[in-house]
Order: sequence, then structure tokens, then C-alpha cells
Amino acid sequence: MKRHLFVLYCGILLCGCSKKRTSHNYTTVTARTVFEDSVSIRAIDFLDRNTLAFAGSNSIYGSVDLPSHKVRVNQIKFDTLIPEFRSVAHTSTDFFMLSVDTPALLYKTGANGQMNLVYKEEGEGAFYDSMQFWNDLEGIAVGDTVNGCLSVLTTRDGGQTWSKLSCDALPEPIEGEGAFAASNTNIAIVDDKTWVATTKRVLFSPDKGFTWQAFDTPIMNEQPTQGMYSIDFYNAELGFAVGGDYTNPTGNQANKALTTDGGKTWNVIANGTPPGYKSCVQFIPNSGGEDLVAIGFTGISYSDNGGHLWKDLSKEGFYTIRFLNDSIAYAAGKNRIAKLTFR
Repeated sequence: MKRHLFVLYCGILLCGCSKKRTSHNYTTVTARTVFEDSVSIRAIDFLDRNTLAFAGSNSIYGSVDLPSHKVRVNQIKFDTLIPEFRSVAHTSTDFFMLSVDTPALLYKTGANGQMNLVYKEEGEGAFYDSMQFWNDLEGIAVGDTVNGCLSVLTTRDGGQTWSKLSCDALPEPIEGEGAFAASNTNIAIVDDKTWVATTKRVLFSPDKGFTWQAFDTPIMNEQPTQGMYSIDFYNAELGFAVGGDYTNPTGNQANKALTTDGGKTWNVIANGTPPGYKSCVQFIPNSGGEDLVAIGFTGISYSDNGGHLWKDLSKEGFYTIRFLNDSIAYAAGKNRIAKLTFR
């Protein structure tokens, strides 16, 4: 009898654990502005637990000391040009920023804190959207289609030099394929695996950009302003994409998609229900993949059940967001950076 009771007790424990939710069940978010200026900021990155780096329009870049919220701001020009930055990334030793439009300018930290130009690309169509690093030596940047194929840059020497992948190294191109430089979240990386959200599909590399394959998604993409704007993965299997059409921000048909098999297949989720257009999505840490935040100029939306249902937490508009921990995030947008506290 005791043995049967023990087995039953173990079964109850196992069932309880299997049904236990890990969502934080947040109901509110508060925003505290830490930086304000005449600059559009779509690219932010934590250099470490105490420093947030950013770059934006008007050739402005800088950093926020998180304990004190002291801000350092710099400006860089290329000849007479005033570049706009929408991509940033970092290694353990260096900070990188990449401009949009022609010429594309990629800068890396150098001696005495100066930014050194390490890559320049001229020519019609050059427009880069997102950048990330796999490790201290290897990184990737993705841009729009040039000469018939998507622009993909890689570095294997810590960002000292960058080379562009040939069309032969990428999946067969699709006419008009590009990406949106909306939040520096077109690229998601988990270990050596990489997913790139384009306007038409998801490109996947299992080996840090050496080989690639393409997967279709059901996200709307018939018009130039439609498609995936942001992608994030909680682990190597669970991923989420958001987008829509920024010219129709309330539209909520086929603008959110979920994958549970590492990006091979995607399914529309929460179709026909809010939120509409969003420029950035991020899984909240330590939530078991249950909690997601999607933001845009339309406000801040939150899901505590893996994206099946969403609620608006704030009407305050931002372009991009990164989580410092499971309740504190920093968001950037038009003319400001803010600390967000979720409760």
C-alpha cells in the first residue's frame, strides 16, 4: 500500500510540474525617460550589465551608464555626410555601428575611444538593417537586395574586416526581398544558429553564416511596407515574429507568427486580434517562453501565454526594446531612451 501511495504522490508531483506556468503575469509598465534629444533611435545594445550603447539619426551615438543614468553623447561625420545609424552590436572589447543608405559605413571602436571606419559600401541599393555577433570574433550584418541578392556581411576577425557573401552562398533570391531597419532585430542568434527575418521569408544558418536555407512564413508581405519587422528566439526551437504594415498600424491580420521547430514552419497566431503593427518583439527572460513584449510607435503590448493573447500595457511609443533582466528593460524611439519597469 505504501508503495502505491508513493507512486501516486510522484505522479501528482510530475503532473503539477508539467502544468506549472512560468509567466510573470505582468499587468503594468512604467516608463522613465533617461535621455532626450532631437534624434531617432532604433538601435540599442547592452555592452555589459552597467552600460547601454545606442546610435541613431543625425550621426549621434553614445552610452547610458545604467546605475547613474549619466549619458555620454558623440557625433561622427563622414566628410560632409551626416550618417544615420540603425544597427549596433558589440563584442567583449568593441562597439560597432552601421549606417543606412549609401554609402554604408561600418564603424568599430579604436584607440582612445574613437570610432574607426572598417567597412564602406557604395552603390545604388546599399542599405543595412541589422547587425549581431556570434562571439568575439564572428559577426553578421544584413541589408537589402543589391545586384539580385540579399546583402549579408560577415567578419571572422573580431570586426577588423568584413566581407560580403556571394549570391551563390545564399538561397535563391526573391525579387524585391529586403529587410526593415526598424529596430535592429531582423537577426536572432542562439549559439551557432542564426535566423534572419526578411520582408518575404526567414533565412536560417545552422553554422554561423557558412551555409543557408530559406523557410516561408505566413506574415503578410504583398506590399513594400508589409512583412516581418522583428524576430526573436527564446531557445533553438521557440521563436516569434511580428510586423504588419506601418502605414496601417491597426491592421492585425497575419502580422504575428510562432515557430516551435526552430523556424522550419511558422503559424499565424492571434490573427485578427490586437496588437497591430509592431516594430520589435522580445521574449522576457526567465519566463519559459510564455512572456513576450511587442512595441512600436503604437505602444507597448504584452502576452503572458506565448503570444496567443495580448494586452496593451501602455500607449507610449518606442521603436526598439532590450531586457536587462526579467522586469527591467530599456526602450528607444523618437527623441528618447527610457527605462521600462514591468510589474
